[in-house]
Amino acid sequence: MESAAVHLQAIRQIERNLEACILGKTSEIQLLLTALLAGGHVLLEDVPGTGKTVLIKALAKSIHGQFRRIQCNPDLLPTDITGVSIYHPKQEAFMFRPGPVMTNILLVDEINRATTKTQSALLEAMEERHITADGELHPLPSPFLLLATQNPIDFEGTYTLPEAQLDRFMLKFSLGYPDEATEQRMIMSQARRHPLEDIEAVADSEQIYAMQQQARDVHIDDAVVAYIVAVTRATREHPGVFLGASPRATLALVQASKAYAYLQGRSFVIPDDVKFLARYVLGHRMILKSEAIMDGLTAGSLLDSVFQSIRVPVRLEK
Repeated sequence: MESAAVHLQAIRQIERNLEACILGKTSEIQLLLTALLAGGHVLLEDVPGTGKTVLIKALAKSIHGQFRRIQCNPDLLPTDITGVSIYHPKQEAFMFRPGPVMTNILLVDEINRATTKTQSALLEAMEERHITADGELHPLPSPFLLLATQNPIDFEGTYTLPEAQLDRFMLKFSLGYPDEATEQRMIMSQARRHPLEDIEAVADSEQIYAMQQQARDVHIDDAVVAYIVAVTRATREHPGVFLGASPRATLALVQASKAYAYLQGRSFVIPDDVKFLARYVLGHRMILKSEAIMDGLTAGSLLDSVFQSIRVPVRLEK
């Protein structure tokens, strides 16, 4: 059994691998690793060309995991994702041919271009970690991380993700454009070859599973739990909110906070972990009233006001 120190060293090397491919995005890389350690999934809402595919490929190579990519379009069928049973005359039986979902790292590109029926095919995989084909269950490999992308600019020919599916994503964030200096460094770093070509695996599936277990064992004080519950309940009671964060969101914030604390090398969660993660865990799970949006209210500003109104738990010395 490898020690926690060995696992932390591996996660640091994974972090360095990703930072070599995606420059100047330390916080976003930590969010991705938080989702991996917490067993969650990620929705990246960003314009094309910001490095989303490179980031997820670098992660797959770093953990020696299988990587598959699905390019969504209105013609995509659910069986194109999950797989299909094909009749083999020699065996005189139907044989299941697994789809691209049977992988460790799955990139679902432009998920809002798939029809709602196809989008729903991902729900079982995301939540239950298995798929059903012809009445039989097929477990997904472990670890399994789904990263979906959508373009926030082009809405023509798209199908908005329903609230039930948005709620399955633990985190939602964007990479955004690099600053001027970082973009110059990016050009120089790729002058001869892409850094992705030099990435080597620094962990395997067993190590990732062990890290996930250690992240779950991170201590979270009752006062911090009460703090998280107070935050999510405040989103439901805010006058500008039509639909607040669900109990699943509360659980997701707890799991993400534990994983983020583990990523920072701590064995316990602090309120600052909750504050940092809240907008990425809760923001996409809330629906604001139209009049509140017209008044300039956003999910971020709402959460800022919520945190200002809730007392931060302070550890009492014995």
